[in-house]
Amino acid sequence: AGPKGDNIYEWRSTILGPPGSVYEGGVFFLDIAFTPDYPFKPPKVTFRTRIYHCNINSQGVICLDILKDNWSPALTISKVLLSICSLLTDCNP
Repeated sequence: AGPKGDNIYEWRSTILGPPGSVYEGGVFFLDIAFTPDYPFKPPKVTFRTRIYHCNINSQGVICLDILKDNWSPALTISKVLLSICSLLTDCNP
């Protein structure tokens, strides 16, 4: 994950489908948008790659507690991306 260009508030990331999941072998691109309130408010993370998953809507918006009410300033982007990979392994309806 890293900045798209000169704007440090807009990042791009790539994650690989977790081994043993239905997404294994897949390559998924995500956008990460930081607000000026970061790290006190969560970044907005969306899938740019279309994906069928019960926690990801058709616009790529991810339903994950740490990106909403359970956000902690101690969470790093690496931990957020790891949580998204875990979500791909286990659907959380």
